[in-house]
Order: sequence, then structure tokens, then C-alpha cells
Amino acid sequence: MRSEPSGARSPADPLVFAVGCPRSGTTLLQRILDNHPALAVANDTHFVPRCLKRWSRAAFADALAGRDVPLTRELVALVRGYRRFERLGIGEVAVDRAAARSATYAQFVGALYEELAELRGKRHGGEKTPDYVRNLPLLHALFPASRFVHIVRDGRDVALSLLEWSGPQKGPGKLAYWSIDPLAVAILWWRWQVQSGRDAARDLALEVYCELDYDALVNDPAAHAVELCAFLGLDYVPTMVAYHEGRVRDEAGLDAKDAWLPPTTGLRDWRTQLSRDDQALFELLAGDLRQSLGHEPGCADPSSSVVRRAVESRTWFEGELRRKATKDARDDD
Repeated sequence: MRSEPSGARSPADPLVFAVGCPRSGTTLLQRILDNHPALAVANDTHFVPRCLKRWSRAAFADALAGRDVPLTRELVALVRGYRRFERLGIGEVAVDRAAARSATYAQFVGALYEELAELRGKRHGGEKTPDYVRNLPLLHALFPASRFVHIVRDGRDVALSLLEWSGPQKGPGKLAYWSIDPLAVAILWWRWQVQSGRDAARDLALEVYCELDYDALVNDPAAHAVELCAFLGLDYVPTMVAYHEGRVRDEAGLDAKDAWLPPTTGLRDWRTQLSRDDQALFELLAGDLRQSLGHEPGCADPSSSVVRRAVESRTWFEGELRRKATKDARDDD
């Protein structure tokens, strides 16, 4: 690690962060981007904010405020040992090289993605971690030139997917209220994730943030890949949307992700899979965001029991967010 900055330009990588509520098509987006010959996009490493916060809450706050966080051997060791860091797939020697040419945490992370790109024979590196949608202010402070692509899917289809995907150690299934009303928790969790990204976007320039509708991407992947390339400053390459060729697995029981399906419509359809009461619950809990996104309205005639269900679940979820904020503030003391 250098003890002094070299004076070189800020690292160009990571070029892009692909973010969004889990089960919203982030893997589809990652595969399309990663199939560009100039772009290597890592998958679900989670390490950038988590390692910094584990290292030092004060350092995390400094980075959020735009101040440099000096790179130390201990911080490098923390990143190297983080349980999901191996998903970056660059190896120990590459980490050493990245650390050797970096004086700050931001430079180090940028150098790691440069190593990823070089390993893959590409010009740029990037990252897909859905939960980074809640860390846009930090990531933008660390990497002012990076682009953010926020993919948004209809919350009712996301909720249906979350009901199958979540578990005691995964996603909203970790929350206590899941055992009482999993659908309500799934809806509120989707709303929280998406709104976090949209709130942060108000402070980001149009040149660095774009919102992508999942259904629009699935219905016309080539057209939206062209737009993504323009946003990222890359030339469009038709093979981007052919990421699945030679990889599709025709095995029973696989979901779209594991089967490496091409962009596929109709994987979920809230119109037929949610009851009228469940549609009404969604409108009560997230209808404002649904309307803001321009998504089709559903049933909005709640019974008294649905209203009570919405009030109780929202009260619990808001309390959970307050408890989380209080814990974070206490940990900062």
C-alpha cells in the first residue's frame, strides 16, 4: 500500500453498480451487462459497504461525507477475509497488486475491479449486489464517476417471488413478523428497498443514475440494452442479450436464474396469483409507490380485516426500521 497518493486520476472502476430489491431481475441485468465484451460485472459480493462499516463506523461516516479513508493492512485483511469476497474471483495476488497501488479505500476497491476486468480481458469492472440500492449515497461518495442502474419490478410480482425465495436466514424471511404475515412483510420490504434507491437518486445527477423497468427489459431486451450502453458510454453489442446461449439447463425444478433462461415474460403474474384481498393489501401498503412507478392498479376495495392487517404490519415494520436506526446510532457512539 502506498503511503501517499500518486496523483493519478480517480479509478474509472467500478464503472457500474446494478442494484434493486432482490427478486427484481438484478441477475438478468447482471448477465446482460456482463456479456458485453468491455464489461465484467461481479455477482453479489456485498463487501464494499459492509467491510468499511465493520472496520470502523467513523471511517464509514468519513466516506459518506466524501472524506478519504486511508487504506491499512488491517482493512485489506478484512476485505480479503470477508465471506463473500471470493465471489469477485480475482485471487490473492491480484488483491496484493490492488493494495500496493492504493492509498485509500476507494482507490483499493477501484483497483480490485480493475483487476477483475483485466482477468476477464475486458476494459471495465462493475458489480451487481441488489442490496446496494440502500447504499447509493456511500457508493456515490466513494466513486463519483460510477453509474447506478436501478432495476424495478412490479412489487406484487416481487412479493410473490419473495414468498418462495425467503427463509429464516435470507431476505425478509429473517424478520420476526414474517411468521405472522409474510405477504405484508414482503410488500413492505419491497417498498423500503425501492424507495431507498429512489430517495437517494434525488441527490444524484442524471448522468450517474438510471431507473430500468423489469417488464420493459424483458419485453424488449435489445432496445433497453442499447439504452444501457448509451448510459454507460459503451457501444452496443448484440451478444449482450444472448447471454443464455449454450448455458440453458432444461432440468425440472430449476428457477429462471439457475436454468439460465433468456428474458422470459410471465414468470409471475399477480393478476392471477394474488387474491382480491391480497391485492387490496398491497394497495394499502405500497399503492403510493406503485402509482409513482406507473404500474397497473389492482383491487382497491379492502375489507375491514385487510385494513387491520395493513395497519398492524405497517406499525410493526416502521417500528423495526426505528429500532434499526437506533441500533446503528448507538453503535456509532
